[in-house]
Amino acid sequence: MKTVIVTYKTILRNKRLTTILSIILCILVFAGLSIAGFTISEKGLRTDLEERNLSPDACHIFGTDWLGRDMLTRIVKGLNLSLKIGLIAAGISTMIAVMLGLCSALFGGMVDFVIIWMIDLFMSLPHLVFLVLISFAAGGGAKGVVIGVAVTHWPALARVIRAEVLQLMNTEYIQIASKLGQSNTGIMTHHLLPHIVPQFLVGMILLFPHAILHEAGLSFIGMGLSPHTPAIGIILSESMRHLSTGYWWLAVIPGACLLFMVKLFDILGENIRDWVNPKILRG
Repeated sequence: MKTVIVTYKTILRNKRLTTILSIILCILVFAGLSIAGFTISEKGLRTDLEERNLSPDACHIFGTDWLGRDMLTRIVKGLNLSLKIGLIAAGISTMIAVMLGLCSALFGGMVDFVIIWMIDLFMSLPHLVFLVLISFAAGGGAKGVVIGVAVTHWPALARVIRAEVLQLMNTEYIQIASKLGQSNTGIMTHHLLPHIVPQFLVGMILLFPHAILHEAGLSFIGMGLSPHTPAIGIILSESMRHLSTGYWWLAVIPGACLLFMVKLFDILGENIRDWVNPKILRG
């Protein structure tokens, strides 16, 4: 037992090893859910009142809900959908952050003032309230969730990118390129973008679990995906009506699966951030 504990602590202290293990585990989870989302039978989503409210057993590993639908099928479909929406939203949000951070540092003056003002404004607003309002204004559904998450998650990363670019702008080779007459666009394309690729990747990985969690949150309160969609937020929202009757698996299992996936990708992002460049990426 002591040997296991010592080995575990040794692994935790080795940042490279924990990062590699996190990457492998995340790839396995991502690939497994993606493959299962396409291959799992749609039969489990059909209503079968004779099979309703069955606790987990050999036939239904995660049990069935109040309409007889297989919970394993619903959870796999829901997590797969969350992965897609989270990936798209995190990607868009990261690109917004990179472009605004670059423009703010590179052009300075009024452009920098306006972008900094936008960052401060977005970060001062109640995050969840703003997210709900943006999603509602965008029409709800998958499109509304993606827009809402993308528009509200970029400010912190934009500030990090701006600080990184300002540091790069003071380097000798950037100043030489500017004095030789290279345009701001050329400096951005050839000198700055290659240097902020690590920040882009780490920022996207860190935003990804937040995007998944907020997608589930919006669906949970009825401002996200359609109620007919097997999304985790909707599954959790519907299960609240049945917790008092003892059907614990309707909420506990999907909630635990969501928490595990979000925490897994969050740990991955933190490990990569600390491994790549802890001082800059922690701001």
